[in-house]
Formats: sequence, structure tokens, C-alpha cells
Amino acid sequence: MKSLNCKKYLLAAFAVSALFSPLNILQAEEKVKTDDKIVFSQYMEYHERLSSVKHSSDLTQYGFSPIEDQTFSFQMKEYGDVSMIPALDRTYHRLILFFSDNTGQIISFSDQLAANNYNIGQMEQPCRGIAAVSFRDLNKDGFPDIILIASCVIQNGPASGAPFKVGDVLFGNGRGFYRDYRISDKINRFGMNQSAEVITAFVRDGHSTEFLYTSSSLNDLSNGGFCVIQEQCYDRSFEKLGILQVAPGTYRISDYDIFMIFLADQQGNIVSVLQPMGDYESLYSLKGISCRDIDGDGLKDIVILARYNYEDTTGQTLTASDYAVYYQRIAGFTADTDMKASYRINDNTTMEELVKHARAYWGWKSEK
Repeated sequence: MKSLNCKKYLLAAFAVSALFSPLNILQAEEKVKTDDKIVFSQYMEYHERLSSVKHSSDLTQYGFSPIEDQTFSFQMKEYGDVSMIPALDRTYHRLILFFSDNTGQIISFSDQLAANNYNIGQMEQPCRGIAAVSFRDLNKDGFPDIILIASCVIQNGPASGAPFKVGDVLFGNGRGFYRDYRISDKINRFGMNQSAEVITAFVRDGHSTEFLYTSSSLNDLSNGGFCVIQEQCYDRSFEKLGILQVAPGTYRISDYDIFMIFLADQQGNIVSVLQPMGDYESLYSLKGISCRDIDGDGLKDIVILARYNYEDTTGQTLTASDYAVYYQRIAGFTADTDMKASYRINDNTTMEELVKHARAYWGWKSEK
């Protein structure tokens, strides 16, 4: 047995040494150098096209598609009447804001946007359009600032093709615009990128959802302004995780109710957080929460059924029913993506119907 274990150890050691051998390290370095050269070459080609745009009529010629329904005019102290022309690069799906004077001459442009830094170290980005643009004086200096929400799509993985939003703020100073990446980071990291109103509440008024992501206890949440929906708050015994309090609730920022579910132990410490609202803007009503085994592994899962508010492309506020399923695993809960891709509900779907369909998806033939 000792000689066999020794042999296994030597084979493993040889495999590790081979992995980090000088030859493999050199090959890895060469690949990085090659990838860097490709990205650099792509950037130079892109930058040359970008710098060649001198007039708004040049955009299409150099590979940029103007987003005409999101083009707006405003006043700048230095230039007078100015038009902001957002455009998408057709090659790398990057979003650029061009600024032109009243003759159409380009006076400046900006592609330093959060949506263009989503895929780190790559030219290709997930931008597909603009969800919202708003001009407001956020820092109260007398100059208009720009709130920008880009429409993007997930490019890889099981959720490939799913839409999401990336928010940004550009501050004006009368001569141009600058961006504070720290503000953009918080807007997107803490889910404040769904509407211009929420971004305004954060940047101008100082309200923030950050505490929803950093609180360690239900008491911290309450102190921050999180309101638990008491009629749906209860204790449940989860086989791998013990007895947990299921505490759904909302935090109101501007006119939006941000919906989240916190799972806490008997001491009130948060052990897991669920975000069933996804890219919707506000909770309209919580129709129910069910804790039952869905995937047939003997462990209670969590199903949420709710109605949400969202804005359509014309800016009209609509409501829609939607659901989320979270499967209990050893270390917590994992959100479903596969079943949602194949099963849609309507406004009349009940929790019992939803659970029945969810179980049927996993092969259940009858209720137990």
C-alpha cells in the first residue's frame, strides 16, 4: 500500500511539475502576448475610426450606428446649442456618446462608459442600445449632467441572451463631461441601475441600497429602512441549513420598492439573500412564497410568485407576473435558470399551479 501511495504521489507531482514546466509557462506567456497584440490591434483600428468622425454625417461611414430616438439637444456654456448623439460601434458593440454643435460638427465624444468596461480586457462588449437618457443637475453646480442606462445582453453561459442594464452618470462642467467610476460602480454593484429616478435618488439625494448588500443581521436591515412583509415572514426547517426565518420585504427608494428576501438564523443573522425581482424596477405585489421540494432531492426549495412594475420602450409603466425558484444546496440556495427558459406564467397563475408545473419539469408524476 505504501509503494502504491508513493507511486500515486510521484505521478501527481510529475503532473503538477509538467503543468508549471518552463515550456508550458513560456507557451502561456506567448498566448497572453498574442491575445494582447490582438486586442491592441483591434483597439487601434477602432480608435482610428472613432477619431475620423468629424461630423455627425460621418458616423455610418466609419462603422457607427446612431441611436436616433435617444438623440437630444441641450445648452452648454462653452458651445451653446449642442446635440448628444449616442451611437453603437457595429464591430465591437461599444456605446459612444458624440457631441455636436448646431452645424453638426463633432466637438467631443466619450466612450469611457461603464457598459464599455463590462468585459474586462476585451474590445467586444454587451451593449445593444439605450434604455434611458435623462439630463439633470445632480451635483447642483448649475450644469446639466447625463444619466445614461445602457441595454445589454448576457453573451455566455446558461443565461446567454438575457437582457440586463448598466447605469452611468456623466457630470457636466459647461465645457464637457467627466465620469466618476466610483459612483458608476456603486450604481451597478448595488442594483440602482434600473431607472433614472433611482440613480437620481442615489447621486443627488444620497439614498442608497448598499445596506441591503452589506447588512449582517435583520436588525441592520430594519435600521436601514428595510420593511419586512410580515404576512409572508415565517420560520422554516431547511434540511441542510437548519431552521431559518424567511423574511421578504422592500426598501423604498424614490418611487420604487426594491424587493429582496433574506434568510436568517434564530439569532437574526443573515445567512442567505435572494433577489427574485431580477431586472424589474419595483415590486407591485407579493402573491406568495412556498417552501417545498421541487427538484425531488428531498430538500425544501423556495418558490416566489409576484407582480412587478417595469417601463416599456415608450416609458409607460406596466405590470407583469413572474416567478423565481431557488434550489436548496449544501452551502445555500441556487437560482433556477433552465426551467424559466421553458415555462412562462400569466397573471392568473396560482402558486399551486406553479409548483405543479415546476415539479412536473423535474419528473414528478403526482403530488406527494
